[in-house]
Amino acid sequence: MMKTAGIHHISAIVGDPQENVDFYAGILGLRLVKKTVNFDDPGTYHLYFGDEAGSPGTIMTFFPWPSDFRGRIGDGQVGVTSYVVPEGALSFWAARLEEFAVPFIEVERFGEQYLQFDDPHGLHIELVARKEGENSKWSFGEVTPDVGIKGFGGATLYSSSPQQTADVLTNLMGLELVAREGDYVRYKAPAEIGNIIDLKIVPGRHGAMGPGTVHHIAWRAKDQTEHLQWQKHVMNNGLHVTDVKDRNYFDAIYFREPGGILFEIATDPPGFAIDETSQMMGSQLMLPPQYEHMRAQLESKLPPIQVRVLEK
Repeated sequence: MMKTAGIHHISAIVGDPQENVDFYAGILGLRLVKKTVNFDDPGTYHLYFGDEAGSPGTIMTFFPWPSDFRGRIGDGQVGVTSYVVPEGALSFWAARLEEFAVPFIEVERFGEQYLQFDDPHGLHIELVARKEGENSKWSFGEVTPDVGIKGFGGATLYSSSPQQTADVLTNLMGLELVAREGDYVRYKAPAEIGNIIDLKIVPGRHGAMGPGTVHHIAWRAKDQTEHLQWQKHVMNNGLHVTDVKDRNYFDAIYFREPGGILFEIATDPPGFAIDETSQMMGSQLMLPPQYEHMRAQLESKLPPIQVRVLEK
């Protein structure tokens, strides 16, 4: 039976790109590891945030669509994205969110304490402290490795057909059912981060794609050989899966599970240092070869953004 190690990345649609950078780098202290464009829509940024290396299991990616229109979080989407921080760090984060006037609530789920809040464009985010997983080596402003985000804690899935989504998580993706509580069932993958999936088992209102919503969740394949095995595995389970897409930093296949959530399976290699040195990652606009001839046009169209330490 095939088993994914866990989450590779999560991709979301947001609004203004500078607001996006200020929140995820300036407040949450993540590293902007790649500044590129949407390969399917090169007039739009594709921004990647993660640990110091952009390791699988740490990468949150964004398509900024500046617009007054907002999406609606609901069934057929990742409802909540969880980040994991070191044990004892939640008090630091509660104070930091207060300092930057980010409203949050404290909740308990499956015996764990969470800080829940929204980003500037409406994405639901939460922080949880766990021992598992190495600390990030990245420091930015007051966010140091002893309190900084390690990567994903996991995600909460909202499905229009929870039982069918549960079957996909266990029988196709290889996750293990580990607990039930109220309206949620918890699944676990083998990795130390990006490994906990909470599935809401009571359907609600269907989501509407747009700024403030997650576009897809990507699962890990260890290499290109296993990736092709995953493609065949998905087909053998009766789901339509795409051809392999070259995303420069990983290969990708996509399929929509029966509950409406768009799943991707992405390879761990080659990673984000393929076109920049580790020290320079995220510092300049990187274009895939097919768009390099459009560099001047794209650079004039895309709004300037900068990673900056924010004043409180």
